[in-house]
Amino acid sequence: MTPQTLDQITTLEEQRFLLPGHYTWDEFEKLEALTVDAPGLRITYLDGCVEFMTLGEQHEAIKSVIAILLALYFFEKNINFFPVGSATRRAKEKGASFKPDESYYIGEKKENPDLAIEINITSGSIDKLEKYKRFQIPEVWFWENNQLSVYHLTNDNYEQIPESQLLPELDIKLLARCVLIPSIIEARTEFIKGIRQ
Repeated sequence: MTPQTLDQITTLEEQRFLLPGHYTWDEFEKLEALTVDAPGLRITYLDGCVEFMTLGEQHEAIKSVIAILLALYFFEKNINFFPVGSATRRAKEKGASFKPDESYYIGEKKENPDLAIEINITSGSIDKLEKYKRFQIPEVWFWENNQLSVYHLTNDNYEQIPESQLLPELDIKLLARCVLIPSIIEARTEFIKGIRQ
């Protein structure tokens, strides 16, 4: 039996559903309260739109491997960081509430994290960058189609860039390649070898 790659794990698939209609913040909070005990369900709000997403195994596996490899990178490069995972970012006055899959303060804690990472196995309906812009998160990475896309906030707009400005020495292609290695031990070995070169 051959080991599965992360993109072959399909048990409990990710699903997204955009609720029809437009919702006030108060209506959103009521929906949120109704679903608070639903395991593996994430709810996002942006300007009256409400989206539900179930978190599948593939989504969670990729998220976890990225977090492990990034932590290795921070330790190897002696970069101080504060991982805050999927802590909710929400503000009625900004018209947004969401949870990144992973997020980090780099160097020291600030009003909002420096880096947010979102795993997109299925395409989303809500503007994926607008919600981050509301909270002025400097860099957002998206995992889509087995690769990482990096967006940096410049002049109040995100622009896609080939490498991280927050972590300029990190080889994004190496990171993405290692995420797809079926063995986490082999992924770690390959990643450490790559960042030490």
